[in-house]
Amino acid sequence: MKTIITGALVAATVTFTACNNSNNNAHEAHQHDTAAMAMKQGSSPADHSIAQVKPQFTNVDANVMASLTPVFGHYLHLKNSLAADNSAEAASSGKAMEAALEKVDKAAMTPEQQKVYHENEDDLKEHAEHIGRNEGNIAHQREHFAQMSEDVYALVKAFGGKQTLYHDYCPMYNDNKGALWLSETKDIQNPYMGSKMPACGSVKEMIQ
Repeated sequence: MKTIITGALVAATVTFTACNNSNNNAHEAHQHDTAAMAMKQGSSPADHSIAQVKPQFTNVDANVMASLTPVFGHYLHLKNSLAADNSAEAASSGKAMEAALEKVDKAAMTPEQQKVYHENEDDLKEHAEHIGRNEGNIAHQREHFAQMSEDVYALVKAFGGKQTLYHDYCPMYNDNKGALWLSETKDIQNPYMGSKMPACGSVKEMIQ
């Protein structure tokens, strides 16, 4: 029995360390490269490990950006709701995001921009719908948020977010498979762990 208890304690310690070690093995090489990049760009010492990313498109129509901005805004509200363990607010944000996606001005996009948007549109709508319909089931909402975040990340990298956004990473979510999310602040507020481990994770990129 003593051996079993000791083993469990060791496993728990290893898991906790994995969350709080921002230089986890899966990202050490990436962080080393981005640190060098940041130094060349004259960033502050605190930003040396954060890659500086510029959006792919520099010719985004003003109407397109105006229609995408609410989508990103509802996503951030959803992220903050999950970080606060508030399933009801998360559902509300999911519904609002679903409605905002219906108003995105695709006609004003270039063919290349339309391609990127269409690659992510259906998934975003599906995840927003699931989150909106699953108030009270925050675990299910978080599952869809993890997949939604991949799509929103792709759009922000392509179109920009009309503000500085941070690409954060949680190494522990989904049985240590990890998941990303986007945040408007550099401070970690983990939407996957919530109040259990609010500061779990690290900043990987800054998208401007």
